[in-house]
Amino acid sequence: MLPFLRSFRFAGRGLLLCLRERNFRFHITLAAYMYGFLLLHDWFLLARWEWAILLFATVLVLAAEAFNTAIEAVVDLASPGRHPLAARAKDIAAAAVLICSLGAVAVGVVLLWQPAAFAAMFAYYEARPGMLAVLALSLVGAAWFIWGIGRKKK
Repeated sequence: MLPFLRSFRFAGRGLLLCLRERNFRFHITLAAYMYGFLLLHDWFLLARWEWAILLFATVLVLAAEAFNTAIEAVVDLASPGRHPLAARAKDIAAAAVLICSLGAVAVGVVLLWQPAAFAAMFAYYEARPGMLAVLALSLVGAAWFIWGIGRKKK
């Protein structure tokens, strides 16, 4: 049983390594805002199967980003110098993330294109300028999370 539990520690370490990657933090942040708007208010109406598709699309993007990070690390190990095949492998792995991300955006548009929900959201923030300020401050924090942490010091 101990090796099984140890595998969770390794997976946790891998997740922390993913969080060092700016693009992974970007995807996590977008997902947090989307789910925040969906869960904290009743603006958007989704059926259970729609939630399942949205969750699957989110997980697919995050998993693709994790695989991309792993592939980049293996390629860097195998080919520390520049090599056309190394660049090709990295570009294809990045393309996989792009494909998954575009698919997730398409899923989001199909499921969340609810003009009445957007109207209610805008009316909410128009009536509560303090909440709009909180949202703006959270965006500053999100930008720091995405671009500020994990930067390599020179």
